[in-house]
Amino acid sequence: MIAFVLRRLAQTFAVLGVVALIAFALFNYTGDPIAFMVGQDATLEDRARLRQELGLDRPFYVQFARFVGNAVQGDFGVSLRQGRKVSVLLAERLPATLELSLAAAILALAVGIPAGVYTALRRHGVVAHALLAASLVGVSLPTFLIGILLILLFAVQLGWLPSFGRGDTVALGGWTTGLLTASGLKSLILPSITLALFQMTLIMRLVRAEMLEVLRTDYIRFARARGLTDRSIHFGHALKNTLVPVITITGLQLGSIIAFAIITETVFQWPGMGLLFIQAVNFADVPVMAAYLCFIAVVFVVINLAVDLLYYAVDPRLRIERGAAH
Repeated sequence: MIAFVLRRLAQTFAVLGVVALIAFALFNYTGDPIAFMVGQDATLEDRARLRQELGLDRPFYVQFARFVGNAVQGDFGVSLRQGRKVSVLLAERLPATLELSLAAAILALAVGIPAGVYTALRRHGVVAHALLAASLVGVSLPTFLIGILLILLFAVQLGWLPSFGRGDTVALGGWTTGLLTASGLKSLILPSITLALFQMTLIMRLVRAEMLEVLRTDYIRFARARGLTDRSIHFGHALKNTLVPVITITGLQLGSIIAFAIITETVFQWPGMGLLFIQAVNFADVPVMAAYLCFIAVVFVVINLAVDLLYYAVDPRLRIERGAAH
C-alpha cells in the first residue's frame, strides 16, 4: 500500500511539473507582459527597468525555477488587468466556484446513482424508458443552451429564480458563502442544475450499463440459487461490484465539474474563477490564465490520486495481484 501511494505521488509531482512548464511558457511567450503593464508613452529605459525588476531579463531556467518556487507558495504574480496579486483574486473567487461545483456534484450523485440503479432493475418499465429518454437531452444539449433555456423558463417566463449573480453572501472569516441566505440559495439552483445535468445523465447511464452487466454474471445466479432476497442480491452484491468501475469515471467527471464550470459561470455571471478566467482571456491577462491552469491541474491530480486509492481499497483483486507480485 505504501509503495502504491509513493508511486502515485511521484506521478502526481511529474504531471504538476509538466503543467508548470506549460503555464510558464504561456506566461512568457504569449505576448510581451511589459506591453500590457506600461502605456504607449513609456520610454525604452522605463521598459528595460520594469523588465529587470520583474526578472524577465534573466535566462529561461532561472525564470522557470523562480516561477515554480513562487507557485509552490501560491504566488503567481500580479494581474496585468487589475494590478492586484493573482493569488488574492483567486482566493476571492474560489468560494463561489467550490460552492457551485460541490452543489452540482452532490446533485449529480444523488440523482444519477439511484436513477441508474432503478433503470437497470426496472428496465422494461415506463418510468425507466422515460428517464433514459430524458437522459439523452442532458447528454446531447450543450451546457450553455441548457442554462439559457432554464433562464428563459424559470427566470424570464415564471420569474421564480434569479437569472444571474450569486445573491447575498455571508462572510465567515476569509470565506464567503451564499448558502446561509435565501437569495444565495435561490441563485444557486439554476447554475447548479445546469452544471450537474450532463454529469448526472452520464453517471445514470454508466451505473445502468454496469449494473446490467453485473446482474448477468455467474455469482449473481449462484446468489439467487442460494435463495437470497432480491434486496440482498441487488444492493449487497450487484451494486457494490457495479460501483468499482464507476468510481474512476465518476471521479474524473467530478473533477471536470470544477474545470468546466467556466461555461456555466459565464452564462449566469457567477462570480467564480471560471468567469475570472474568461475575463483574463479577453484581456490577455496571462498571469491569471497561468494560475488557473495550475489550479485545475492540482484539482485533477488530487482527484486522480484519491480515485486510485479508493479503487485500491474497494477492489480486492488489486491487493491480491500486488501481493502475488511480491
